Amino acid sequence: MKKKMLAVLLAGVMVLSMTACGGSDSADTGETTGTETGTETTADASDIRIGLITDVGGVNDGSFNQSSWEGLQRAEADFGVTVNYLESSTDADYAPNIETFVDEEYDLIISVGYMLADATRSAAEANPDMKFAIIDDATIDLPNVTCLMFKQEQGSYLVGYVAGLMTQTNKIGFVQGMSNENMNQFGYGYCAGAIDANPEIEVLQYNANSFSEPATGKSLANTAITNGADIVFHAAGGTGLGVIDACQENGVYAIGVDRDQASDAPGTVLTSAMKRVDNAVYDAVQSVVNGTLESGIQTYDLAKGGVDIAPTTDLLTDDVIAAVEEVKEQIISGEIVVPNDQASFEEKYGDVYQLD
Repeated sequence: MKKKMLAVLLAGVMVLSMTACGGSDSADTGETTGTETGTETTADASDIRIGLITDVGGVNDGSFNQSSWEGLQRAEADFGVTVNYLESSTDADYAPNIETFVDEEYDLIISVGYMLADATRSAAEANPDMKFAIIDDATIDLPNVTCLMFKQEQGSYLVGYVAGLMTQTNKIGFVQGMSNENMNQFGYGYCAGAIDANPEIEVLQYNANSFSEPATGKSLANTAITNGADIVFHAAGGTGLGVIDACQENGVYAIGVDRDQASDAPGTVLTSAMKRVDNAVYDAVQSVVNGTLESGIQTYDLAKGGVDIAPTTDLLTDDVIAAVEEVKEQIISGEIVVPNDQASFEEKYGDVYQLD
C-alpha cells in the first residue's frame, strides 16, 4: 500500500515538473501571448474601433461619403477591426458626432470632408492622446491628426479630356457642389482637360452651393442641357445624383465623381473622375492596425493611384481610351502639369473658369 502511494506521489511531481518546464502540448505549438514583444505578437484587431463621420451628404450619397464608408468596410473585412459611422444632417451635427466617438474612446476617428475641419481640430486639441484623420483638409497641423489629400484636378483633367473629344455640340456642363479652393480644383482640371482636347469648346458652369440637394443638381443640369451641353460633369456629392437624373431623362451623357458611377445610370454615365478616398481610408486603418499611422499631410495623386478615370469604359471609343492613356502618362511624367489654383489656370487658359 505504501509503495502504491509513493508511486502516485512521484507521478504527480513529474507532471508538475513537465508543466513548469513548458512540456505541455500548448508549448509545443509555438504560440505566443498578447503580452509578449516578439514579431508574432499582435493585439486582437477586433478590439480596434474606427469611426467615420460623414458630411451633410450622408453615407449613401453615391459619391464621397459612400466611397469612404466602402473603404472602411473593406478594412473591416481584411483586418477584423470594428467599424461604425455617424451621419451628419447639418453642420451642427459635426462636433457632437465626433464627441460621441471620443466618449467611446475609438482608436481612430475619420472626418469626411473639409467642412468638418473646425470640429475635428477642436476635438483633436482637446484629446491629444486620440487619433484623428480628415479627408480634403490640410489646415490642421497637430501631432494626432492625419490629413488625407488628393490631386483631384488630375482626375478631373482626364474626364474633361474625354468630354472635349466626345462632345457633338462643343458645349459641356459642370455642376459644382460649393465654390471654394478645394472644390475649384475639380473645375480647373475639367476645364483644362476639355480645352486641351478641343480648343473650340465652351464649358457652362454652375455652383449648387450644396452637397445634399439632388433637386438643385437636376435643375442646374437641365439649364446646362437647355443651353446646348451634351455632357455634364458634377463634383457635387449627393447633389450630383440629380445631375445624373437630368442627363438620363434628356438623353445626354453625365460624368460622375469620386467613385465609378456607371452603375447608377447605365448608358448615361460616360465615365467618372475617380477620387480614391476608399483607398485612403483603408490605408489609414491599416496603419492603425500596424501601429504606423503618421500625422501630417498624405497626398494621393495619379501616380499613386489616388485619382484616376473610372475603369468602366463601355461608352468610350478605342481612340478616346488610347488618347486618355497617353495623357495619363504625360501627367505622371510631368510633361503635363494640371493647374490646381486660379493663378496657374489663368496663366495658360485665361479667365475661363467662372466659379472661383
